[in-house]
Amino acid sequence: MITVRNALLVAVAMMVLSGSPLMAQQKRISPHETVSAVVDGNRVTVVYGRPYTKDPKTGEPRKIWGGLVPFGKVWRTGADEATLFITQQDLQMGDTTIPAGAYTLWTLPNEDGSAKLIINKQVGQWGQDHSDMKKVYDEAKDLARVDLKKDPAEKPVDQFTMSVGKNPSGGGILKLMWEETQYSIPYTVKK
Repeated sequence: MITVRNALLVAVAMMVLSGSPLMAQQKRISPHETVSAVVDGNRVTVVYGRPYTKDPKTGEPRKIWGGLVPFGKVWRTGADEATLFITQQDLQMGDTTIPAGAYTLWTLPNEDGSAKLIINKQVGQWGQDHSDMKKVYDEAKDLARVDLKKDPAEKPVDQFTMSVGKNPSGGGILKLMWEETQYSIPYTVKK
């Protein structure tokens, strides 16, 4: 059944995915992917850029965590435009309620291995490197910062990968995987 809320979310997603004038002026460097899952009757969709470990210009391997993605600095969680996160129903992540809607996801990794997932209410931002973050990321528009769980990846991951799906212990789980690291956060659908 299509509700007004779902129709609005689809419209917002289409506007963002079709690209703003700013995005039209930018050149994507990395492949992009859309992942989506229905968990407990709610669809969560993530649209993100998938950079490789190897430098696209030189082919040389890069250190990811603490290198390409510096510790203690906000990262756009992917490549090119900021990662888009859409939920059709309200979610609970940690102590935070995320209302149905479209958001961008940012990550704040720290040298001690901890990391925060930042859910930001602004969509459509673009960024090329960390010197541009002040132009595209607006901390005042953060909905929340939630703790990510860090685990070793099951196997090395050459291309940044995100997944969303059912959590074996109930609800859903969002995962971010790259190099030798996997970050994750469980969520539940608010009833």
